[in-house]
Amino acid sequence: MDAETMKMLGAGLAAGLGMLGPGIGLGLIGLGAMQALGRNPEARGVLLTNMILIGALTEAVGIYALIVAILLAMVV
Repeated sequence: MDAETMKMLGAGLAAGLGMLGPGIGLGLIGLGAMQALGRNPEARGVLLTNMILIGALTEAVGIYALIVAILLAMVV
């Protein structure tokens, strides 16, 4: 295999594995929020605020992985 193939393989693995964690994390955030709402519906406001904040921070990790994958693909 040549260097270009290995570079693209590395970029693909970086993107795929780097976005796997945030995907699982967002699913667990949603699961926890729905369970908490089922137990205590009055806490909706505080729960929604915290869920959105944690979701945004989790998605930021996925964006970082995407940026690293793009940089790996662009390097000569």
